[in-house]
Amino acid sequence: MTRQAAHAKPCFWLIFTLLLGWSHVAGAVERPNIIFIFADDQRADTIGAHGNPHIRTPHLDRLAAQGFSFRNNYCAGSYSGAVCVASRAMLMCGRHWMNVTRNRKANDWTGMPLLPEVLAQRGNYTTFITGKWHNQFHTLRRAFQAGRSIYMGGMINHASFSVQDLGRTGRLSDKRQAPGFSSQVFADTAIDFLKQAPQDRPFFLYVALTAPHDPRNPPQAYRDMYYRKRPPLPANFLPQIPFNNGFGHGHGRDESLAPWPRPRHMISDQLCEYYGLITHLDEQVGRIMDALQRSPHAQNTYVAYTADHGLAMGSHGLLGKQNVYEQSMKSPLILRGPGIPAGKSSPAFSYIFDLYATLCALAQVPVPADVDAKDLAPIWRKESAGVRESLFLPFQNCMRSVNDGRWKLHIYPQTNYRLLFDLDQDPHEMKNLAEDPQHQGQVKRLTQLMQQWQKSLGDTQPLTIENPKPNTVTFDNSRRTLDRWQPRWIRGKYFGGRNNPNHGIKQSKQGR
Repeated sequence: MTRQAAHAKPCFWLIFTLLLGWSHVAGAVERPNIIFIFADDQRADTIGAHGNPHIRTPHLDRLAAQGFSFRNNYCAGSYSGAVCVASRAMLMCGRHWMNVTRNRKANDWTGMPLLPEVLAQRGNYTTFITGKWHNQFHTLRRAFQAGRSIYMGGMINHASFSVQDLGRTGRLSDKRQAPGFSSQVFADTAIDFLKQAPQDRPFFLYVALTAPHDPRNPPQAYRDMYYRKRPPLPANFLPQIPFNNGFGHGHGRDESLAPWPRPRHMISDQLCEYYGLITHLDEQVGRIMDALQRSPHAQNTYVAYTADHGLAMGSHGLLGKQNVYEQSMKSPLILRGPGIPAGKSSPAFSYIFDLYATLCALAQVPVPADVDAKDLAPIWRKESAGVRESLFLPFQNCMRSVNDGRWKLHIYPQTNYRLLFDLDQDPHEMKNLAEDPQHQGQVKRLTQLMQQWQKSLGDTQPLTIENPKPNTVTFDNSRRTLDRWQPRWIRGKYFGGRNNPNHGIKQSKQGR
């Protein structure tokens, strides 16, 4: 750390502490603190306590043992190939993306109260951010009073990136090089905040990790542990997706991270690296939890842990999240704190954006009108088995799915293609029953359910079109895209050098 950086850190916290004192409101209702930890691209099946014996997540396991897990938690689809942008927008607004984007640009949230903003205005909360913010600066400034080590953007090279601070004037500092690996830098900042956090007013601490998003470059020891003892490939691994799902014929930045057909050894290596990122992330979550336990706030703080969506990682021949399969839209959700039962779980449906209403209720703050989020507390209080009976996942204009808890229907409007799965018998979505005469009643019923969802959200996308595109898909490795965030060893390993047939892969300036 430079001498200048060393002086900047205490100065920042001094200014922030003074800000807290100036804005204190006497006689405020005593409310709980909230720590929100948000991972990036984490599949729901990557926590040991949730049934994965091949991954090491002792601290997330501890969180699950101390809290309540929602085992059917989903991102509600996306208007963008950068699915995290849509997911984070939905969380902050408490609305389905179709109600966020209607009659406005995707990142224009004018008139929509943001979750931290509501907590501050209606509950006298101190709001603080560290980590990733992928939804433009004007919303960051509305949402948070201050922040440190903020990454303004999408993906990063976890081992080399720049961060900024949000000061009390609502301005961002100049960029500076982050002093370490992403998950550790953001955890360090969260721990520093807990040491300085006020005791006379509640706080909302938002820790937006960038792991386990690619590049999949965990510290060497964390990938080596999985190279030595490899997890199995996903049960629904395929070399390539066997049909046209409408999203660029399977191409795009995420899908370019391995060639077609997918080599098993390459997906195995990437899975080891992905698991390594999660295990390293898990240790940082443990550090934050330990710091909370040592602080004066231990007995009056709720912790929410989730991720913006999942990731295919070889499932169905895909690598990314630009699809409506379970592995890509599903993510973990654990809540821990006063009154929440320990070591319990529920199969009830939840959307990530339901945390808007849930956290407002825990904070004793009125939920703004016209949000789509549902308070999940009745589920852990055993007052209700669930807050919604079915789940709708729309992805741009190319995919729709609906899930009633057992049966799941996919519709691909651009090709008039349909998939039907019995999730009780086929949780990995491998056996398509849509053409089976015995299941046409289910197809019809679920199509009607999907149309009801469309009507409720104002979704005008036809489920069939007159001139559908071919359902076949051709893969061309020359169209693979190499983004600028991949470190050199990953470029050499997965994209090849001058003598590799993949040499000359076009460079992309875009990242998600």
